[in-house]
Amino acid sequence: MAMTMAEKILAKASGNKESQAGEIIMANIDVAMTHDLTGPLSVESFEKIGVDKVWDPDKIVIVFDHQVPADSIDAANNHMIMRKFVEEQGIKNFYDVREGVCHQVLPEKGHVVPGEVVVGTDSHTCTHGALGAFATGIGSTDMAMVFATGKLWFKVPETIKFDITGKLQDNVFAKDVVLNIIGNIGADGATYKACEFGGETTRNMSISDRMVLCNMAIEMGGKTGLVEPDQKTINYLKGRSTKSYEIIKTDNHAPSLETIHINVNELEPQIACPHNVDNVKPVSEVEGTPIDQVFLGSCTNGRLSDLRTAAKIIKGKEVSKNIRMLVIPASREVYTKAMDEGLLRTFVDSGALVCNPCCGPCLGGHIGLVGPGEVSLSTSNRNFKGRQGSPDAEVYLSSAAVAAASAIKGKITDPRVI
Repeated sequence: MAMTMAEKILAKASGNKESQAGEIIMANIDVAMTHDLTGPLSVESFEKIGVDKVWDPDKIVIVFDHQVPADSIDAANNHMIMRKFVEEQGIKNFYDVREGVCHQVLPEKGHVVPGEVVVGTDSHTCTHGALGAFATGIGSTDMAMVFATGKLWFKVPETIKFDITGKLQDNVFAKDVVLNIIGNIGADGATYKACEFGGETTRNMSISDRMVLCNMAIEMGGKTGLVEPDQKTINYLKGRSTKSYEIIKTDNHAPSLETIHINVNELEPQIACPHNVDNVKPVSEVEGTPIDQVFLGSCTNGRLSDLRTAAKIIKGKEVSKNIRMLVIPASREVYTKAMDEGLLRTFVDSGALVCNPCCGPCLGGHIGLVGPGEVSLSTSNRNFKGRQGSPDAEVYLSSAAVAAASAIKGKITDPRVI
């Protein structure tokens, strides 16, 4: 029977020969991730179950990234709870405050490979589908059951395949592609579906760019984001992971597969306007909007390629005196490579503030919050009311190129003309 990637991976994880969209299956979990913000509730729920030991400490990954270093007594207590759990359970895959954002750290450290089922207590766990894994966010109480049993039930999703073709213009990137898709199909356009990204344009993208696409699958309601593994995937995993894996691909005539064709030849930079991610407009329609803060970072666009793009635009120029710019690399690996390449010096010389690898203002619970009436331009993935601070503030979303150009001008700016 013809099947999609999502169906094949879940069939394998459940021990079934075939799994059809709509079926309820019990899947064995390959990787279970939690972090400092959602982890304590998972631990509390796990302890209520009455099981002494987790099912497999080697398959659990814990990352501190949301509030690091601790910015409140509550955050410090959360860190203490998780450190105690790590020690009691013998969890070796523990990344304390120094490593960075979970969705960057897991691929870097080789925890994710094609064909696996990856769950995390963070909605943007779908990022890891860029490596050909079925990766999805779950609740903290569901994670407690995974800790105890190593299993979780799923309804097998249908799949929307975005067949992306065409050549992107200079200073137009994967972020613009996915924002455009979300703007067209809406925040609920792919509810509980696997969002698979394919086509010539996707195949030409780096793993980092594919991660951008998959990261934002949840913003159109998707259960997961997926890209078929290829030689780029294999090359990325070399030197990172020692796990064995299976390359799984979609059968194009699978019954549950819907294909949407997209050509990006004429695509211009895209902006998600307040207060919804699907409120997307081309930059030409919002150009000139005054801003107070630029945030370059997050699990969406805090990678080395993003820092390179922004630094190329900013080099030799100054951040507008009317704004502040925060640059937050997604991981320690990204931070050190950016330091070695001189990118961080470029940002500091321009007047930007470079911070430690973490989630930063993305979640509205840590550094760099915006106040009432202020406007943030962010390379992150959500712009809901109150997302980055005050509910009376506004958040626009963009690529790293738009963020850099706008930081110089102090207003939303098309990077193609700067």
